[in-house]
Amino acid sequence: MASTQELIKTAIQRFQADVPALANLKLVFQLDLRGRGDVQIFRVELPGPAVSKGVAEDARLTVEMPRSHFNELAQDGKAKHYREAYEGGHIKVSGDPGIQKLIAQVIARHEERERTRKVH
Repeated sequence: MASTQELIKTAIQRFQADVPALANLKLVFQLDLRGRGDVQIFRVELPGPAVSKGVAEDARLTVEMPRSHFNELAQDGKAKHYREAYEGGHIKVSGDPGIQKLIAQVIARHEERERTRKVH
């Protein structure tokens, strides 16, 4: 089985492939994975991704989610699934509101283009 860091890299690469406009985003964020009474904390640097274990002192965003949900999304999640998990409260994001807004707009435009393609 892949290590958590490898799983994070795979999830990010899959997400960037799904939403190419985010592939060149320069960002450091902290990923907190909650599981049975403990929290695993990772520093993730984009582009890359470069993933390391530990607190990200230079993070602009913090992303929190249950480990079980992360495992599902990392396996075969698309941008739509991440958005649904965020809207459902499974993923919590805190930090720079400008970056949060930018990412949300890019994902919304991506999904709108996907809907438009399916109609034609």
